[in-house]
Amino acid sequence: MKTFHIDQPDEQLRPALIDKINNLTKPKGSLGRLEELALQIGMIQQTLSPCLTRPQNIIFAADHGIVEEGVSLSPKEITWQQISNFLHGGAGVNFLCRQHGFELKIVDAGVDYELPYEKGIINRKVRRGTRNYLHEAAMTQEELEQCIDSGAEMVRQCHDDGSNVISFGEMGIGNTSSSSIWMSCLAGIPLEECVGAGSGLDHKGIRHKYEVLRHALDNYSGTSEPIDILRYFGGLEMVMAVGAMLQAAELRMVILVDGFIMTNCMLAASRLYPAVTDYAVFCHCGDEAGHRRVLDALHAHPLLDLGLRLGEGTGAICAYPIIDSAVRMINEMDTFAGAAITKYF
Repeated sequence: MKTFHIDQPDEQLRPALIDKINNLTKPKGSLGRLEELALQIGMIQQTLSPCLTRPQNIIFAADHGIVEEGVSLSPKEITWQQISNFLHGGAGVNFLCRQHGFELKIVDAGVDYELPYEKGIINRKVRRGTRNYLHEAAMTQEELEQCIDSGAEMVRQCHDDGSNVISFGEMGIGNTSSSSIWMSCLAGIPLEECVGAGSGLDHKGIRHKYEVLRHALDNYSGTSEPIDILRYFGGLEMVMAVGAMLQAAELRMVILVDGFIMTNCMLAASRLYPAVTDYAVFCHCGDEAGHRRVLDALHAHPLLDLGLRLGEGTGAICAYPIIDSAVRMINEMDTFAGAAITKYF
């Protein structure tokens, strides 16, 4: 399987970054999270003057075999129908990309439909949806490796285009089920605390979803190794996002982490390469049951809590102006010495 070379940022720069931030014309710490973000991005980029260039949002899309068990309120065809909506510019992610200057890429990782690639969808289809992991592994090792490689390839293209900040979204009916199992297995959280409403299940539906996932785990005879958990219970779009995150970290890009699904993809990536989280900005805590729990497992402090649960990268893009403000702060504020102001802290 592809290996990544992800190093923690060199700590030698940290004192100089802190000194620069502390000597801006403000009381020390008075800009709170903006100061923390400026420090993190400066460390990622290893510079006292970080910048954000050509932000991009990649949506990975695929179908899930577990949907056959009635774990989602939405039918499977919503996956390809929503992709059509992305193409026409009418989805939630579209207006946010327009508002905040993000380029949007849509990648078919495994949609069970013949999509119109000539309209701009990027074809990286591994298979037409995963197998039903209630009965068998969602994907083979070869399919998992293909997903990792394709996700990494997409990020390399963005980086070659001049992007140094990237967010990821997903489209795949049933992917909250895979995410629930991932967080239970990879973070040791009881499954019942991981299972939520997804696209709108009622209490009875959530209970049924839990029972199906519980039986799937009971039927699992594999190992507890992270890569085996990803292969057996994963979605093609989710594993592709894991590969994308790992490649972004290797390239020292700023990774904007979206909602429940993408937070679990970051969890999975961190179980393979722990240093990946140094490059991650956790953008929001969503409304899906379990999201707060997995954020806590990652010791993450999200920027926003707006009750979002759409996915697609929407929460990450919503948070982007805050991240941009942090970079502007460290670059555009004057220092006490430069402004001839006496330090007042």
